Amino acid sequence: MKHLLSIADLSREEILGVLDTAASMHEVQHRDVKKLPTLRGRTIINFFFEDSTRTRSSFEIAGKWLSADTINLTGKGTSVSKGESLRDTVMTVDAMGVDMLIVRHPASGAPAQIADWVDCSVVNAGDGTHEHPSQALLDAYTMRRALGDLEGRHVAIVGDLTHSRVLRSNLLCLRALGAHVTLVAPPTLMPSGIGAWAAVDGFDTSYDLDAVLPTVDAVMMLRVQRERMSGGYFPTAKEYAVTYGLTARRLGLLQDHAVICHPGPMNRGLEISADAADAARSLVLDQVSAGVAVRMSILYHLLAGEGSDS
Repeated sequence: MKHLLSIADLSREEILGVLDTAASMHEVQHRDVKKLPTLRGRTIINFFFEDSTRTRSSFEIAGKWLSADTINLTGKGTSVSKGESLRDTVMTVDAMGVDMLIVRHPASGAPAQIADWVDCSVVNAGDGTHEHPSQALLDAYTMRRALGDLEGRHVAIVGDLTHSRVLRSNLLCLRALGAHVTLVAPPTLMPSGIGAWAAVDGFDTSYDLDAVLPTVDAVMMLRVQRERMSGGYFPTAKEYAVTYGLTARRLGLLQDHAVICHPGPMNRGLEISADAADAARSLVLDQVSAGVAVRMSILYHLLAGEGSDS
């Protein structure tokens, strides 16, 4: 495995391999000296053309804890801002002999295109509204730690599905692990062609959050991405929160063992209330912690693990 561009590139066995390795990597976070020599001498570039806190910092920490030389670049700080093409920029960086580019880009498909241009490994850290594979892997890892095997578990993904790259990666990952997935959103935020997609991939859809919540083992709330909205997708923020937000009242609809996830950043008071975000059953900070371990595992499998092309 040379690149991680989509969850679709991974078999069930490869997904489980990444998650199992992440469990070992997670132990490093509790050591006084958080350092492994695995990637000593390797150079990793975090190339982010969009803002990020969790993904960029966790990839940087993951690389450093594996002893790689990690460098952060942004679109504003490179020759792209001077008019240089994306192709010329990434080929220039690749020519310096780096081992990996971790790319976030607003254009769907950009990391896959970059992988065709360069010789180094490429990781998709989120491309437009397409995919975010490392997020799906860390979400699955977090849910498995809380619930055990996800085979047969019911997971609801709720919120702004139209603009979500997290949705697409999570659907692929959760279905590969045998989970039953239900998507919940207002009609205006359901992706186009969702009926045909659901029929092929075997998941359910609903417009009624209250009807779905009592049956789930995990509920994942997705951020309302106002920066990607150019029209009126719902009348008011208050109406959205009342109809599709995980409010204090809706916490009472969940089964005792059910857990709450959110990939962040959260819009408190919109898609998730403070009561839900801070509840004992919330795994939001567990997801952040898992992000470092899972991304360490990804770097290991791509650059040092069995089957890596490096």
